[in-house]
Amino acid sequence: MKSVSTVNVNGIRAAAAKGFLEWIDDTKSEVVCLQEVRAEADQIGEVLARLDGWHAVWAPAEAKGRAGVAVLSRREPDATRIGFGSAEFDVSGRYAELDLPGLTVASLYLPSGEVGTERQDEKERFMAEFLVHLGALRERAAAEGREVVVCGDWNIAHREVDLRNWKANQKKAGFLPEERAWLSRVVDDHGYVDVLRAHHPDQEGPYSWWSYRGRAFDNDTGWRIDYQMATPTLAASCVDARVERAATHAERWSDHAPVTATYDIGGN
Repeated sequence: MKSVSTVNVNGIRAAAAKGFLEWIDDTKSEVVCLQEVRAEADQIGEVLARLDGWHAVWAPAEAKGRAGVAVLSRREPDATRIGFGSAEFDVSGRYAELDLPGLTVASLYLPSGEVGTERQDEKERFMAEFLVHLGALRERAAAEGREVVVCGDWNIAHREVDLRNWKANQKKAGFLPEERAWLSRVVDDHGYVDVLRAHHPDQEGPYSWWSYRGRAFDNDTGWRIDYQMATPTLAASCVDARVERAATHAERWSDHAPVTATYDIGGN
């Protein structure tokens, strides 16, 4: 068995002060993917001290205080990579991956976008380049006899069931028809499986992000935008997939919740 978790920490220093360190101490996952770290390794000494025993690849953004991803593993990885060969995005702190025996795990923070702005243009450029990478990643992994799971904040709710107020959000970034169609291409054209949805085919949500505004969390008015997209054989081995939703609003340490999946595969 191998468990993998992914979570957007919404600033690792802030999350550490609210409960992330206790969560990382308690998790049984062998691999943890983080997004929106928003810090350099030399700025998070307290966090690193608590991560003794974990191996990590950190990918901070060139723009200070923005983005940033990481992949943590209990086992020393066979290889690590930052970025996906993009001249524009490899320094933006949005993608990192590591290889374990028979498995590649990646952490993704896809741009959030904003309709009618350069931010949406950036998101679309990222999506175009990243789709090509996803295809190449599958081909490379297949040639090497390994499985793949791309974890992270994809910043797109794929279907109506993935967003509580979907009718009111059809013209907003994160639920635009072209974004949802792109995510369908990840599944249909490149064969990745949305592990949580495959494990809970008929459930609304379960949502992984709730605005801090109003009572969104208490009312479960959320978005499911955090995914584990896996190769079919790996996805078929999943024995459990869940959102680790906090019991109360006060116990949240991020506006996202961890998404954890357990796969029936060998290795440590």
